[in-house]
Amino acid sequence: MRWLSLSIRFVHIVVVALWVISSWCVRRVLAFGASLARRQALFGEHLARLLSHLGATFIKFGQILSTRPDLLPPGVIAELARLQDDVPPLAAKQVRAVMARELGADWDSKLLEFSEHPVAAASVAQVHRAKLPAGRGVAVKVQRPSAKPQIERDLLILAFWARLFDRIPSVHMLSLPGAVERFGHALTGQLDFGQEALNNRRFAAAFADVPDVDVPELVDELCTAHVLVMDFVEGVKATEPEKVGGNRAKLARTGAEAVLKMIFVDGFVHADLHPGNIILTPDDRVVLIDLGMVTEIPRELLRPWVETFIALSQQDSAAAARLFFTYAPSVGDTDYAAFAADVKEKLGGLYGKRLGEVEVSAAVSGVMNVLRRHRVQIDPAFTVVNIALLVAEGLGKQLDPEIDLIPLAQPYLASAMLTAPPGRAPYREVPTQQIAA
Repeated sequence: MRWLSLSIRFVHIVVVALWVISSWCVRRVLAFGASLARRQALFGEHLARLLSHLGATFIKFGQILSTRPDLLPPGVIAELARLQDDVPPLAAKQVRAVMARELGADWDSKLLEFSEHPVAAASVAQVHRAKLPAGRGVAVKVQRPSAKPQIERDLLILAFWARLFDRIPSVHMLSLPGAVERFGHALTGQLDFGQEALNNRRFAAAFADVPDVDVPELVDELCTAHVLVMDFVEGVKATEPEKVGGNRAKLARTGAEAVLKMIFVDGFVHADLHPGNIILTPDDRVVLIDLGMVTEIPRELLRPWVETFIALSQQDSAAAARLFFTYAPSVGDTDYAAFAADVKEKLGGLYGKRLGEVEVSAAVSGVMNVLRRHRVQIDPAFTVVNIALLVAEGLGKQLDPEIDLIPLAQPYLASAMLTAPPGRAPYREVPTQQIAA
């Protein structure tokens, strides 16, 4: 039965892919002579359409690909970044069945005023409001019964297509099989609510002594493999910073320092850190939610990464280029002198300006474009760090345009250099004949 389902799904994917590819080919011919940016956007538009038609697993894969500007050009990234889960909520009957299976037939005596209409619905789970008998307001995260078999089936198919396309020389640089493997690990991790609960507790411990940074407190006795019950956090999601009252400058600094601590102190980073997963409360707290996806920074890479950030903050583009190059897991046939010159050019406009005066995200995106163009890969975990910093930058600029990330980062960088282990050896050295260049 499983193989029949797999075969039907495979045929469906082929049919949808052929339809979208045909549409792209026609529009590509009609756009003959268009600019590179327009061609990239056209490809990205059709890739996003394909993934959207194929459903939740593929949408999530596209969302993760949209965080890899070192692998994909900006036009494609921009289109993939628009992908959103558009998942109808579970029927009330299905929700009640999951709750009864996980918490017992009397679950409704443990969770009062349970709202059958979810406050959020995504591909893996949806969230409902309820109250404990003592009156405490809680959020109830309920996993979709179909999520696990659907994801397992789609991951098998994704792995097949990744291996197939990896044979194309121009696509090989994307390392699709490895990307799919990492994606599968992350997505199956989201299915394990027990692991999410562990992540929650680890973040709670890490920020226990940090004022104004929190994660929702779990109701341990009501948490299972498919249901999580935690405090309902009242506040404004960072997707709507214009609605934030209170001390906006304080919130900007608190959020930025929370990200810096995750990266340079704890080495344990929220890997799905976008504004929708940050809540800003009326009492000026920053609360991190949806903790199913995390990245643990390899300790042996912490020192080279810190050295890279120090080089960037000290305006040493030559050192930054060398570190990017020597610690890249994979490098194509790269002219190092040209690569270093491009890094210097892209970073030139960043220094000496505050966040309110420069688009740091554009500068970082520019460096990622340089890496991609010169076929210099970076460790996938490093992109999580970049995304986290860009979220801090984007939110900081909207809350307080005067905030400056570089001075905030300096103490964390200094501390990390003192405590980080010696670090792994570089993968390669800069070509001798090009060092002077």
